[in-house]
Amino acid sequence: MVKLNRIYTRTGDDGSTGLADGARRAKDDARIAAYGTVDEANSVIGIARLHTDGDLDHALGRIQNDLFDVGADLATPGDDFAADTTSLRATDGQVARLEAEIDAMNDGLAALTSFILPGGTAAAAHLHLARTVVRRAERLAVTAAGREPVNPAAICYLNRLSDHLFVAARVANPGGDILWVPGASR
Repeated sequence: MVKLNRIYTRTGDDGSTGLADGARRAKDDARIAAYGTVDEANSVIGIARLHTDGDLDHALGRIQNDLFDVGADLATPGDDFAADTTSLRATDGQVARLEAEIDAMNDGLAALTSFILPGGTAAAAHLHLARTVVRRAERLAVTAAGREPVNPAAICYLNRLSDHLFVAARVANPGGDILWVPGASR
């Protein structure tokens, strides 16, 4: 379990940070950038939760916990991605839960007829922002995976999470989607 008595260590003053196995990496390393961006997404979801309640808020709370799992996974180098290892790894079950929640939320929504502009309620706007941050985290995780082994389930989780946040943003706009009108301001 985590126990922090002191927040600053000075070990990162040289521009490096530690991975879960104790190895040091530059702070601009793709793996570090990926899990740092996962942390950023988690923070944006925390802001969105200031404007949500009920089932959506409960799901977002669970997702925030999952994002710590994904961050821990990305902070752990190696190629053993089994969930039963001593390292915390993202799992296919976490991805499946997102898919089930997406399907349940989407059942009550009208089919899309246009692209959606981010906005509407405060919850929807923050969920759209979280979605774009998750997409960036996914791109960074893919970059890292091009250089070294990265758990495919972690990348899949981020991909599915951005879809989840998109649908959640639609749910958070009970007045309807704000649709893009091509060429509207020409």
